[in-house]
Amino acid sequence: METATNTLQGKPDRLLVIGCGMIAREVLAVKEQLGLDHLDLTCLPAEFHYYPDRIPPALDKAIVKAKAEGYDRIFVGYADCGTGGMLDGVCEKHGVERMAGPHCFAFYQGMQAFEAIADGDMLSFYMTDFLCRQFDAFFIKPLGLDRHPELIRDYFGHYQKVVYLAQTNDPALDKVAEDAAKLLGLAYERRFTGYGDLTASLAKATAKKAG
Repeated sequence: METATNTLQGKPDRLLVIGCGMIAREVLAVKEQLGLDHLDLTCLPAEFHYYPDRIPPALDKAIVKAKAEGYDRIFVGYADCGTGGMLDGVCEKHGVERMAGPHCFAFYQGMQAFEAIADGDMLSFYMTDFLCRQFDAFFIKPLGLDRHPELIRDYFGHYQKVVYLAQTNDPALDKVAEDAAKLLGLAYERRFTGYGDLTASLAKATAKKAG
C-alpha cells in the first residue's frame, strides 16, 4: 500500500485531495510538476481496490475529519471505482467533486480516449505503474498463484491481453508488465498515458476558490 499525507493541515486556503492509495505517487508527481504547493494529500488504503463497498463509508469519515481540521476545499481522488454510484452519493452529501470516469484506468488514458477503445478492451487486463510495482503483493500472493500456478487459467483464462498503461518510462516496470503477460499466457500491449486527466483535474480543483 502506498499512501501519503501532508502535515500542513487546518488551512482553509489549501486543497486537500482524499485519494486512493493506488494513485498517491501520481498525485504527488502532478503536484510537483505543476507547482501546486497549496495541495495536500491523504489516502485511503490501496487494497480497497478489491473491496469497493468500503470506499464510500471510509471517504465519508475522511471528509468529516478533514472539515473538522479546517479544510474548506476538498477534492476526491477517486473515480467511481466499482462503487455503483455510492461514491457520488457521498460527494453530493458533502458538496465535493471527484475524478470523472468509472476507474483510474479510464482517467489515466483520458476519458475521450478510453470511451473510444473501451469496447475493444473488454477482454484486457489493465496494469498501471502501481500495479507493476505491487504485482506480487496484489495478484500473485493473494490469489495463491505462487503456490498454485495451475489457477492462472481459472483466474485469467477469459482475458486476451495485458495492457500496461504506463505513467512513466521505467524499463524495470516495463519488464514486470511483460513478464506478467508471459506468466498469464496473454498477449501484451504497452500504452504510455502519462497522468492522463489527473493533471487537468488537479489543476482545475486547485484553481477553484472555496465556496
